[in-house]
Amino acid sequence: MRDINVSTSNGTNNIETDLSSIDTSDDDINLFENYIEQSQDVFVKTKEADEPLLRDNPSRYVLFPIKYHDVWNMYKRALASIWTCEEVDLANDTRDWLRLTPDEQYFIKHVLAFFAASDGIVGENLVEKFSSEVQIPEARCFYGFQIAIENIHSEMYSLLIDTYIKDPRERDMLFNAISTLPYVKKKADWAIRWMNEKTPFAERLVAFACVEGIFFSGSFASIFWLRERGLMPGLTFSNELISRDEGLHTDFACLLFEHIVRKPSSERIEEILRDAVNIEIEFLTDALPCSLIGMNASAMAQYIKFVADRLLVELGCSK
Repeated sequence: MRDINVSTSNGTNNIETDLSSIDTSDDDINLFENYIEQSQDVFVKTKEADEPLLRDNPSRYVLFPIKYHDVWNMYKRALASIWTCEEVDLANDTRDWLRLTPDEQYFIKHVLAFFAASDGIVGENLVEKFSSEVQIPEARCFYGFQIAIENIHSEMYSLLIDTYIKDPRERDMLFNAISTLPYVKKKADWAIRWMNEKTPFAERLVAFACVEGIFFSGSFASIFWLRERGLMPGLTFSNELISRDEGLHTDFACLLFEHIVRKPSSERIEEILRDAVNIEIEFLTDALPCSLIGMNASAMAQYIKFVADRLLVELGCSK
């Protein structure tokens, strides 16, 4: 026999249940907990049943006539920006890599490890969740292309690690950063938590805009810092291409958010962004300090907050 103490939140209603005084078996408890989870899931699905982006659309198999021209235009913008890893020349990077200090090498290795892991998470969310949940074909076109681009990003980061790191054991550690590096795991766990379908789609959309718009921002800025020093041309060129892509993906999330009818409250949006900002600042000023490559930690924190403020405005909130 054991006590039950269940607390669930569905975004608008809170259910607080304390059944500690009731004599129950483990089977009873499991049944009750399953009931609570299913009730929450049904509540979210019922709320979203009339959302234009999510409601059943018998016309989703046919692309024309285009109904969401803004979404379609964003897809066309993405299509025009395609690139491949073969366009990135890494020939001079190995020479520059040997000229970097141990601190600089350490920083770059671990940033690349985070990127390699996070692009896989973004891709899985698109494949398993967003691209099947969203029912308008224009958005599915964008997501289909984004999945391909995320694969290119993953390949690029893997190639960079493979080029710079010669020790097979160290390479393996970096390729498995989610389980081997605690500060990468913390960011990955936050993103994975937002793949739960019991959370409203609009909140998950905001969270993954944070992943691509906030979690990547400081690391992108760090690599651009190397470009200013004339180092690592292959790394910095690929960073330029990938940061452009991720900016477009963030803009697309904000565009879809405009089409959401039942939006989360401004307070809820701010809460999600604040959480992401705190994790990113901790990542680049404490866990993997940008001072390792000569950047100012205070300026980095201010930059991350600036990026978050911009995203907040794009999501329809005030700074």
